[in-house]
Amino acid sequence: MLKASILASAGLAIAAAAGAQRTLTLQDAIAMAQRQGPQAQVARSVRDAARSSNDAFNAGLLPQVLLTGDAANLNHGINPITLPDGSTQFIGQAQNQSTIGLTVAQKIPLTGGQLSIGSEVSRIDLFGDQNSKYYQTTPVVVSLQQDLFKPRTLVWNEKLQSLSATVAERAYLEAREDVAGQIAGSFFDLYAAQMTLANAEANVAVNDTLYTLNKGRYEVGKIGENDLLKSELALLRARASVEDARLQRDRSEAALRRQLVFPTSETFTIVTPDAIPTVDADPDTAVREALKNASVIEQNELDETQARRGITTATLNNRFNATLFASAGFNQTSTVFGRAYQSPLGKQQLQLGLNMPMIQWGAGRAQVEAAKASEQAVQANNKTRRDQLAEDARFSVLQLQQAQRNLVLSAKGDTVAAKQFEVARNRYTIGKISNTDLYNAQNDKDAAVLSYVQALRSYWTAYYHLRRVTLYDFVKKQELADVRDR
Repeated sequence: MLKASILASAGLAIAAAAGAQRTLTLQDAIAMAQRQGPQAQVARSVRDAARSSNDAFNAGLLPQVLLTGDAANLNHGINPITLPDGSTQFIGQAQNQSTIGLTVAQKIPLTGGQLSIGSEVSRIDLFGDQNSKYYQTTPVVVSLQQDLFKPRTLVWNEKLQSLSATVAERAYLEAREDVAGQIAGSFFDLYAAQMTLANAEANVAVNDTLYTLNKGRYEVGKIGENDLLKSELALLRARASVEDARLQRDRSEAALRRQLVFPTSETFTIVTPDAIPTVDADPDTAVREALKNASVIEQNELDETQARRGITTATLNNRFNATLFASAGFNQTSTVFGRAYQSPLGKQQLQLGLNMPMIQWGAGRAQVEAAKASEQAVQANNKTRRDQLAEDARFSVLQLQQAQRNLVLSAKGDTVAAKQFEVARNRYTIGKISNTDLYNAQNDKDAAVLSYVQALRSYWTAYYHLRRVTLYDFVKKQELADVRDR
């Protein structure tokens, strides 16, 4: 348990006397910022966009039903017509074709091809001296389109999309911990400003009493004019310090209010934690959890996958490849709609397109070498990021341990300095020490207050930085989980 300093208690008493206010603990402030703060809203929007993109991609892997057609396709003009004997005759034509079709298509994740089954009907109207029409139907046709010896785009996209989604989720968890660390800093900035103000007001009261005492001593000749002037100057400086401290307090409160999106019509006061979490963490555990949970690791894998894709694409695109399209089904024509579905005839199509680069003047080899060089750069960059992550995780534990030791020491120093000042003031009142000794004790007391508050700030920011680096809760001994706060 951390003992609250005398000035901290005085500051809370002043805040309570100011009127009914909403009390915010550190955890309340963090929860509010993570729920409605501007930085949290940005992080949540980025995460939601990534989730929606991932949902859209996965939905695209399911069977797709498409309705297509042309309501009208009017063609009126003189067109070249090939006659049975091979000659061409230009004939005036006027016709319209309306088409509607229904297709069910399914991508094949394993091969990257697409299998579809569909049905189509067309009506063709011929205009002229004698208008006529006929129907052309395809009751059912099954089609397959497959690239051969080409990069499997769908397979690569599926890998990259999965990794991108994981990166986004982990980046969101890190963003939440970033918010927690920033709010902890702003929270204790305000606390420090409040304690500085309370301390400054207490110093005014003390220096005013001492100045009154010194005027009486001067009048009876116990002290010289120089000592009286020092006392008066100390009082004036103390009053000026109150105004400076009040301005800093107001500014710190405005900064915290902005980060919390706290209603301007409401007032609040903060209450510091009276205890700190017991963190049993060692550097090796922190490194292990960071290398398992951090978004950097997934980003490394994403970058490596993209680099491998680049090599594969450059290699296969500069070799022999082919595209296969095959379909089988039935079709029929008739001037009567119903008869266009009677006794359908077979319909088959097979198309195999080939591509073989012959002379590229070294372009293909250069593209492959460029892709390999990019992969090497990615690997070097990934190693650097991985090493930096491990280093950050290790020293974050050491920093938290040091911050905890400094906090205990600062709390003790705050108590000792406050008691020393009380002793010095009492001894000065009875004329046992000089005003220089008194003001030195007062300065030591002021510095101890700020040192204690800064130690609190350093501990909590270090605590949340460790959580951010490792995405691990060392108090509960579990990985941080996403909060579905859409």
